[in-house]
Amino acid sequence: MKVAFCEAFAGISGDMFLGALLDCGLQLEALQAELAKLPVTGWQITAKKVSKCGIQATQALVSLSAENDHAHHDHGHSHGRSCAELVGWVENSSLPADVIEKATDILWSLGRAEGHVHGMPPEEVHFHELGGIDTIIDVVGAVVGLKLLGVERLYCSPLPVSHGSIRCAHGILPVPPPAVVELLRGVPTRPLDVEGETVTPTGAALAVGLAEGFGLMPAMTLEASGYGAGSRDWPQLPNVLRLCIGQREPQLMPGAEGGEGQWPSLVAEQIVMIETNLDDINPELVPNLLDKCREAGATDSWLSPIQMKKGRPAFKLTALAPYQHVESVSSAIVEHSTTLGVRFSVWERRCLPRELVQVETRFGPVTVKIGKLGERIITMAPEFEDCRRLAVEAGVPAKLVYTAALAAAHDTLGR
Repeated sequence: MKVAFCEAFAGISGDMFLGALLDCGLQLEALQAELAKLPVTGWQITAKKVSKCGIQATQALVSLSAENDHAHHDHGHSHGRSCAELVGWVENSSLPADVIEKATDILWSLGRAEGHVHGMPPEEVHFHELGGIDTIIDVVGAVVGLKLLGVERLYCSPLPVSHGSIRCAHGILPVPPPAVVELLRGVPTRPLDVEGETVTPTGAALAVGLAEGFGLMPAMTLEASGYGAGSRDWPQLPNVLRLCIGQREPQLMPGAEGGEGQWPSLVAEQIVMIETNLDDINPELVPNLLDKCREAGATDSWLSPIQMKKGRPAFKLTALAPYQHVESVSSAIVEHSTTLGVRFSVWERRCLPRELVQVETRFGPVTVKIGKLGERIITMAPEFEDCRRLAVEAGVPAKLVYTAALAAAHDTLGR
């Protein structure tokens, strides 16, 4: 399986993504030929080599012909093309069906974000860069480019959020722009101390729409890497987007906890460990605390006995959570325990892909979790809550129901 990792250490935009694809070996002529399937004329895409703080990168440039630019201003489009118009162009193109579906999804996500900010339906939103031509070329070009390079799955680093302000068609806006903030709901970010825009709306929409997950670079056998250049320059920070492409063998790199199939899911590469030490908590509050952590989104939570300063016995509370639930789990810990704060660390993990199957026992149906490595079953575990409930109903020990469920799973699935 060919995968790619988009490392946005300085930011991401549509032209940076196109430049990185070209720098990885995508042929400009092949990209132009696919983009020519759009019912849009009067544009041109070119590429050139540039240097950003000593790193050689490819800069992709989209320009309009004089006729198109003139028509854009003289025929009532001074506010840009609408999202619905751009989507219509893609849907009426001769591009492959999967490209059309993915590109229109990304365009609508842009429209929804802009519409939310401006208080209007997404179909009425207008894009201003080059009257929308730039947007459609960036979006379709990114989807087409990954397909031409044979990339099946894309992962992305957390996105860098800078500060400052930018001038646009609506006036002066804060950085990151409101549409970017809307697009990045639930997406891992990190602060970057530079003045100016690092993540554009198109760049954010591409990252969210194309990436299977956000985190560290996934395990792969590296085949190619490339750098796409942005238009701005910052001192001592190369304004480039790095794209790494390689092969991975799913059977050797199994999936994330809670995810069916093979590895990819939102938490496939990383999980956040949240910890705090508790030396003054009433033990009666502990079961509720652990329940609240899991209700807030923790994949697991537990207590470990520790000894703190002056020999005081205490507990260490540990919770595991994906990025999007770190805040809610942390809040639950602070609210339902006696701690004054929590600490974080990021861990990489490898977990068997798993699936849930239901087996019949003489006590009733029980859900069994199956862990697989490739097509081979590695482990089976009945869900204890099912066993406990059926045991109460039948008036038998829970271990008896558990054993019956495990035997039924072996008979049904083999091992």
